[in-house]
Amino acid sequence: MSANTERPDFSTLADLFLLHGSMQSPAFLDGRLCAELALHDLPADAWLETVCLGLGIEQPRSRESAETLLTWRRGTLDALADSTLNYEPLLPDDLFSLAERARGLQEWTLGFLEVLEDAGDTPRQGWSPALREAIDDLAGLAAMETDLEESPENEDDLFALTEHVRMAAMLLYTEQHPGQPQVEPGEPTRH
Repeated sequence: MSANTERPDFSTLADLFLLHGSMQSPAFLDGRLCAELALHDLPADAWLETVCLGLGIEQPRSRESAETLLTWRRGTLDALADSTLNYEPLLPDDLFSLAERARGLQEWTLGFLEVLEDAGDTPRQGWSPALREAIDDLAGLAAMETDLEESPENEDDLFALTEHVRMAAMLLYTEQHPGQPQVEPGEPTRH
């Protein structure tokens, strides 16, 4: 895929949420978005409806707001389907405290798992053991302690957990979309 859509960053979306009167973190909806795109190929209009429901509004305030929300969806889909496997969950960055970043990761995980739970057991039947294990691990992450003190060890742990979430998301997408993204020959995406 050559022309990837640039996803809005966490702060841009958090500001957009505030503009719509919501203090909710974009991380939760990004987790939902990722799982929906992997399982159902979520159409643009359904995504706007999901975001509006999440924000407690009927529709975005402006065309620009709607375009930003749709760019978020398109950019996430592009990142999941890209052969570079560079998808990143939308989380608070280094400008936020470690506790805020941990809470963002927890919220992302809760949104992701909520969609998987709503999908029931049918999609799980075709999953590889590696994917099942990765998803099962996310349940523990959703219950993790988020009041982390600033320390290099906690920073490293949070990085490792974020990487686990990222890999689980990409594994779900690749298993639900065999052949997409095109990865190096000889690398199996199914087991």
